[in-house]
Amino acid sequence: MSKNLNNKKELRLPAAMKDNQILTIIGLMVVVLAIMAVMKPDAYFTGKNLTSMIYQFPEYGILAFGMMACMIAGGIDLSLVGIMNLTGVLAALILKKMVVMDGSTVLNPEMVTPAILLAVVVAVVVGAACGAFNGFIIGYFNLPAMLVTLCGLQLYTGLAYGITGGPAINGMCDEFKNIANGTIPGTIIPWVLLIFVAVLAVVTFVMKCTVFGHEIYFLGSNAKAAKYSGINTLKVIIMTHMFSGILGGISGILITSHLNSAKSSNGATYTLLTLLIVVLGGIHPDGGRGRVLGVTLSIFLLQMIANAFTLLHYSQNAKTFANGCLLIIALVLSVILSNRSTHKKKKAASPSGSK
Repeated sequence: MSKNLNNKKELRLPAAMKDNQILTIIGLMVVVLAIMAVMKPDAYFTGKNLTSMIYQFPEYGILAFGMMACMIAGGIDLSLVGIMNLTGVLAALILKKMVVMDGSTVLNPEMVTPAILLAVVVAVVVGAACGAFNGFIIGYFNLPAMLVTLCGLQLYTGLAYGITGGPAINGMCDEFKNIANGTIPGTIIPWVLLIFVAVLAVVTFVMKCTVFGHEIYFLGSNAKAAKYSGINTLKVIIMTHMFSGILGGISGILITSHLNSAKSSNGATYTLLTLLIVVLGGIHPDGGRGRVLGVTLSIFLLQMIANAFTLLHYSQNAKTFANGCLLIIALVLSVILSNRSTHKKKKAASPSGSK
């Protein structure tokens, strides 16, 4: 009897490998690879193309982690693109003010590192402040997160536009551009990949290993029960949106560095894209459920699809249409899988199911 139990324990798969949503994403990845192996094998399966994809996904992938945290908490953050652009504009202004350039030549190289550090700090602090403002309005006045953050998107986009007056801020120093476009000295590893992995590690630790992360899940599962259990729900909502805002600030640095340009309209499609990523990644629209692994795989899948569209010469409108269709399918799939899981649990808990 004990041997059989031991064998069963040995055969147990990790919980993630039994997650239908994660298995679905892996299956879709295989489908994309199979299609591209037939249609564009020489262009898709190259080191150059892989490098191109690595440089593209971190800026919106980090935004998606912010959206993920807010949705697990039972809310949403539609203001992330506005935060990203506002922080990017502020970072660009600091660099242009502190680093004096004559064409592409830096005239005061000793100021480059302090300017970049200050730009990063300001982007993160302003992102946190914007997120805290969103969270306070949502939690204190008990307003729907969708409405508040949609207003936040307009507010932060308007602030970015007002600061720039419309035109983009261009021509930052090479050292700043290397953050999202350069590689670690002596290697072929892009800096931006290292930043993404570091952010992923922090997000995973926060969501899985901290009291705050567990409170986010509890709040999303049942807000009333969380409140009656002694959790300060207002504090958790504010901190969740602050966390999201910080990630928005990091994305602001990355997209400004990547494009060498800061303006209020950068990443206009990223709101839809981040929503698609988190829903496809298994984050339940009602909150309380979802895995960082699922969202991470979803980021990779969407980049694979976007890259395939580019190589097949489809227009941006076609990409947006495809993303919209995928979002609807992902939402329906999420509800179906959730209902099936709930039905299975009820059946297992019933007297007839336990026999």
